[in-house]
Amino acid sequence: MKKLDKQTLIGIRDQFGSYAWDDAEISELVEPKLGIITGFQELLDQLEVLRKIDLEATPPAGDISPK
Repeated sequence: MKKLDKQTLIGIRDQFGSYAWDDAEISELVEPKLGIITGFQELLDQLEVLRKIDLEATPPAGDISPK
């Protein structure tokens, strides 16, 4: 997966104009400075790890016992 950059998000904003993000909001997604606990790139990285998990090796939720 490529690293998220501001130009990518600007391109998405320009292609899908249903929500008018301003440049400050896009910058905050790329480099959070206003107290966001998890940056957007970190979230994407975590989703990529989850995407690569072999679900056949994961038991059904009913088989997981609470600690």
